[in-house]
Amino acid sequence: MSTITPNIPKIVIHGAGPTGAMAAICLGSRGLDVTLCDPKPREDLSAKSRAYALTHSSRRLLERLNLWEDLQKDLIPFRQLRLEDRRLCCTAWFNVDDLPSHNRYSDAIGWILDHKALMACLFRRLVAEPSLQLQLGYDFDAFPPLPTDSLETIVNIAADGSQSQLRHYWQLPFLQHQYRQGCLTTKVLLRGCPSDTAHELFRDEGPLAVLPLGDAAFQIVWTAPLERCRYLAAMDSAHLLDELAAALPNSLEPERLLDCPGVFPLELNLAPRLHNGISLLVGESGHRCHPVGGQGLNLCWRDVAELDYLFASVTCGSLPLRHLGRAYSLRRLPDLVMVGLTTDLLVRLFSSRKLLPKVVRTVPMQLLRERFWARRLALQGMSDGPLTLGNFLPESIGLTSATLNVHQQPSTTNNIPAVAKIPAASQPQ
Repeated sequence: MSTITPNIPKIVIHGAGPTGAMAAICLGSRGLDVTLCDPKPREDLSAKSRAYALTHSSRRLLERLNLWEDLQKDLIPFRQLRLEDRRLCCTAWFNVDDLPSHNRYSDAIGWILDHKALMACLFRRLVAEPSLQLQLGYDFDAFPPLPTDSLETIVNIAADGSQSQLRHYWQLPFLQHQYRQGCLTTKVLLRGCPSDTAHELFRDEGPLAVLPLGDAAFQIVWTAPLERCRYLAAMDSAHLLDELAAALPNSLEPERLLDCPGVFPLELNLAPRLHNGISLLVGESGHRCHPVGGQGLNLCWRDVAELDYLFASVTCGSLPLRHLGRAYSLRRLPDLVMVGLTTDLLVRLFSSRKLLPKVVRTVPMQLLRERFWARRLALQGMSDGPLTLGNFLPESIGLTSATLNVHQQPSTTNNIPAVAKIPAASQPQ
């Protein structure tokens, strides 16, 4: 059984969605004293009708926590990705052979996972962790944030989403850009689409993704002007299916809606500082990007992997606890900035009717269609983050490969390396 680590104060994680729950599992597995709290009850946290696209950075985190095998029956792999620019009438196909070699053995470009299945798996693990306490379904006003003078005696982790109350309470700066686009998500039955193929369509009004859910079911992620998304969501099923059929390639025929469409506005957000002392912003409390490329949850879980890495360093004494927040901000911000800028550029470049963007995007589309190395670079950036494009293996996914080679004493219960050491160049001064 895990034992509480005495040299680290109590950790309170606010928000029990996929990011907060994953952070609690990571830190609880290290024997740290963790409390996971959320004003929503477990049923509400698990009830969303949505699906996530998982990349290889998320796969590695799940494998390290021994959660990957538990999710196997619910994971829907896609081995082909069809990228189409509708304005240029140009299509590029990606397959498993285009992956970098360290990701190719998994035999999938990525995976689609339903929210309900994910939360069921995470809660099973949360309940089983002996050093972890759950406080769900409480009145938020009954548990106000700790006063400022206590922020140095407890590690508060805000994983309470883009409208984070803790971020406002800590008075952390927050940069926001409101897109004119919104996003409509729904699940449909489709004819003519192989079950192992995902689609990303660049259209004038915004990208449209088609993600396989198994048994001819697909998740639609449809970006368009926000008012149009609301108009579409208010349609009856027959008219919405007609609109969807007009937006999809001719080979894909929508048959039936499987749930009620949901609409939300799109934003590009970033907290330039992700910490206040040893209190931290994790996931969408600290950043949010456009859904093109399916980076959302993967980016949040890279926060969690970095947090786990740093707490391992604190535990073994190579990083003072007082430097935790600064180290977290310094190590996460480059990835967050690059992903935010990349997704923003993709939307502006590929969702424009203007002549100049159309001419400019002709070159990358031709390269992706004809050049193997271009597809490999694109999949590397999508799978492991843009900062890994120059590396054979990504570094900021928890523990580096060099660290794993040095410390070969993983825990026998959770298969997480027990010791991590931050490279000297990365330590805060």
